[in-house]
Amino acid sequence: MALQAMAVLLPGIGVAPAPVAAAELDAALAAALARTESRVIAWRRDIHQHPELSNREFRTSKLVADHLRSLGLEVETGIARTGVVAVVRGALPGPTIALRADMDALPITEELDLPFRSRVTATYRGETIGVMHACGHDAHTAILMGIAEALVAVRAQLPGAVVLLFQPAEEGAPDGEEGGAALMLKEGVFERYRPEAAFGLHVSPIMRTGQIGYRGGSMFAASDSFRILVRGRGTHGARPWGGVDPIVTAAQIVTALQTIVSRQIDITANPAVITIGAIKGGIRNNVVPDEVEMIGTIRTFDLQQRADVFARVRRTVEGIAAAHGASAVFEPEAEGTPVVVNDPALTREAVATLARVVGEPNVRQVPLITGAEDFGFFAQRVPAFYFYLGITPPQANLAQVAMNHTSRFYLDEAGLAVGARALSAVAIDYLRRGR
Repeated sequence: MALQAMAVLLPGIGVAPAPVAAAELDAALAAALARTESRVIAWRRDIHQHPELSNREFRTSKLVADHLRSLGLEVETGIARTGVVAVVRGALPGPTIALRADMDALPITEELDLPFRSRVTATYRGETIGVMHACGHDAHTAILMGIAEALVAVRAQLPGAVVLLFQPAEEGAPDGEEGGAALMLKEGVFERYRPEAAFGLHVSPIMRTGQIGYRGGSMFAASDSFRILVRGRGTHGARPWGGVDPIVTAAQIVTALQTIVSRQIDITANPAVITIGAIKGGIRNNVVPDEVEMIGTIRTFDLQQRADVFARVRRTVEGIAAAHGASAVFEPEAEGTPVVVNDPALTREAVATLARVVGEPNVRQVPLITGAEDFGFFAQRVPAFYFYLGITPPQANLAQVAMNHTSRFYLDEAGLAVGARALSAVAIDYLRRGR
């Protein structure tokens, strides 16, 4: 008790801040966040209506940079092509942390009938297709824009500094380009700003608005994209025996790849996924083509499992092609996305904060997530914590809601304020602990 009393009189002696000061900062931050709520929704709708693909987030990054400059912050742009970074420096001493939001959209044509639905089109893999924020990155960006404004408003009471990372290309850079978190790090963003911890969130339709999901340790899977090229010998469709059919070969490869997970991998230890997402081959009903291209993704949770799956995929692809008299090559990308690992100590502390923000019954541990997140690159550099933010309204049937990466993905905008309060509280509590 004597030490706490001294801390009130002598706040510079290095002990925890007085409860009164902490409560004042919490109240001031809550009021500042409340003032931004309507604009966070407006920003989200604007970004949603004007989505941009990975490494092409020019309009979005300008919107972000202009807002940060309007707050009086020094802004660095052009990081990893279209990334934006700024720092809110508190008036009180303390650590430096990073908050991250991703900005890119997906090549998906939106089907929801919203006033701000996307009608944007772009060229992707040589085809014209709609562009949609089908993963919620519009919400992530808008939330962090609101948090930036609130942090500036309480800067006089803020201990330490908060690095705001607005990241492009989380969904993966276009073929032949680098991008995303890996490129931001390669360009030295952590060396320049030196955060000692990183935090982020992702909207999720598997939970209701007001709920938060987390997991200590591994949370999101590693993701590796791949290409398979099957080469046969073209012939007339009426005389298939005159050639080697790469379409039939490819079909059997697709089927056989699923047996790797269902029959060859111990999925009681860790789950794994092999998915073929696209097949291209042929152009006419009566022509057997020379080759078929397939692209897909592999999801794993540890390096040994990843290497084992890669070896089995290669063996399966080459063996089935050879059995058909064809040939095939398996080409994984040079560097995939790592597992997102939540630091155990940060997780324990953050869960206590989240329970305070939304109530303990609304914070729950989630199973391993076979989705991927390139936030994992940041988590490889510093202790990190990443969590799920529920965005499904109470009246919706959770068993029937559209998932991320689908044309009918829907986001309850009431979740934006919850996300802003949750992420900012996790950040402030870390700064107050003053590592």
